Amino acid sequence: MADTTIATVGELIAALDRYDPAAPVRLATQPDYPLENLLARVACTPGNADGDSPANSDQPVVWLGAGEQVGYVPAPAADALRWS
Repeated sequence: MADTTIATVGELIAALDRYDPAAPVRLATQPDYPLENLLARVACTPGNADGDSPANSDQPVVWLGAGEQVGYVPAPAADALRWS
């Protein structure tokens, strides 16, 4: 996938569409100290819940919560993420 920001649920679905639905999913964080986590929860809040959105925004925001830390991101994954 090209370097791009995934900013909407639709963009996330499109980015995942080509992968096997049974494939494990992980959240890779911290490029300088790459860790892998399971995803824990999906939640939705009003669009202005963080105080950064315009006060009149009624658009909801979907949140992906990091779960249990699994270990370190393997080198091939860090390479694919362009972190090495």
